[in-house]
Amino acid sequence: MATATSNAPAPAGERIPATMQAAVYRAVNDVRVETVPVPEIGPGEVLIRVHSCGICGTDLKKIHTGSHSAPRIFGHETAGTIVKIGDGVDNFAVGDRVMVFHHIPCGKCYYCRKKTFAQCETYKKVGCTAGFEPSGGGFAEYVRVMDWIVSTGGVVRIPDGVPFEQAAFVEPVNTCLKAIKNLDLAPDETVLVIGQGSIGILLAALAARTGAKVLTSDLYTERHAIAAGFGLTHPIDAGNESVVEVAKRESEGRGADAVILAVGGNALIRTAMDAARPGGRVLLFAQTQHGEAFIDPAAVCMDEKTLMGSYSASVEIQDEGASLVFNGYKTGFDLTQLISHRFPLEQAVEAIEVASNPTAASMKIFIQPDLRK
Repeated sequence: MATATSNAPAPAGERIPATMQAAVYRAVNDVRVETVPVPEIGPGEVLIRVHSCGICGTDLKKIHTGSHSAPRIFGHETAGTIVKIGDGVDNFAVGDRVMVFHHIPCGKCYYCRKKTFAQCETYKKVGCTAGFEPSGGGFAEYVRVMDWIVSTGGVVRIPDGVPFEQAAFVEPVNTCLKAIKNLDLAPDETVLVIGQGSIGILLAALAARTGAKVLTSDLYTERHAIAAGFGLTHPIDAGNESVVEVAKRESEGRGADAVILAVGGNALIRTAMDAARPGGRVLLFAQTQHGEAFIDPAAVCMDEKTLMGSYSASVEIQDEGASLVFNGYKTGFDLTQLISHRFPLEQAVEAIEVASNPTAASMKIFIQPDLRK
């Protein structure tokens, strides 16, 4: 099995090649490992040599649905080493180990004032690219980080002793922490998290930190075993048990106070609504494709159930989320346990295939350009 490369910083003044390898999205279900130019940087920008980039479900949806034009280089859960800085960058240096957010809001518009940062037009712009239309760029050897990301806190220095793999979880942890905060959980509540992939486990583990009782549902017992390592001890075997009935049984017959749907698609929305108590909340976390879905309107009106969503990260909790990841590595919140597969960049197509077809043995999939066998 492939092993991770060193966490050592890049040597100061290392030679940057003219070309690099990248996984280029060319059409629906068509990603190819190609040789492309290393991106040039401008004033206020930095160039990062990628160590680790996680494959996110949103990357996969873009690849499989054709929602975005081609060509592009995806990948946004990125951690690596700064190898070049542009004029005017004085808060970072060559050799700094960092993770990067690909979205940062303007902080001034109506949506930012209302703290709905993901709806800010500046936030919707992608500020990291490995070439072509900016799309994250983490599935490449080098990533250019644009000036507004650098100047407004989108580049976060990784503390000594924290590996790149752990740091690459800062962005997804932020998105999960935002969702949990939106639910405003109380210690006397019961929470059901449907889906125990890496994101589902993160959501459940963060929910448990509020003191609430957390139920976890998944088809794979192997995933429940991993979840148990994060203190999640109320598993529901969705293949052999009724999720709705167990949720009611574990909440004195009421149903869960809050239900989080951590898997994509719409098929389980009705299950989530049925598992919530009257007056409860249902949060959709992975429904990122527009389209029709059947929802019982009386469940919202007469049963007073709240249907809500949470999308992407929040700059308001950026420091809290980063601290949770960095400090957690040393205090029992080791997120590298969620990584099931690591692929070198030349095997990026295989990595995407594995991530697109989850099994009991697959959790978080990482692409690491410098991975050595």
